[in-house]
Amino acid sequence: MTGLDSWYGYMKSQDRAEARKALWDLLHPDAVFESPVVHSPQRGRDITFKYLSSAEKVLGGPGFTYVGEWRSESGAVLEFKNVIDGIEINGVDIISFDPEGRITNFKVMVRPLKAINMLHRLMAEQLAAQS
Repeated sequence: MTGLDSWYGYMKSQDRAEARKALWDLLHPDAVFESPVVHSPQRGRDITFKYLSSAEKVLGGPGFTYVGEWRSESGAVLEFKNVIDGIEINGVDIISFDPEGRITNFKVMVRPLKAINMLHRLMAEQLAAQS
């Protein structure tokens, strides 16, 4: 199983406790998360886990779907779509993996601006709820 297969497994999992453990195991200890709204990269497994698990709660659900995939030897770009509160969200997850299949870098890019602003607000609320 590749790192990308593990990521898809995490996103499709119905068992949230199992999914959280799978996400933790999928992240390299030095993983970096790059947000569309936070200026500086977030470094380390703990903060990357917090952002990705929050993003899954905000963006995930029945409307979330990956609509495109481009792979390389060490990563993938996954295009996604969803609609939240009537706002269409389109974005990409740019994921890099180490040779063991663990995520080393996860960058999210989102459009349009209305979606970025909404996600900024929803993510801030979700991150605050986790603290």
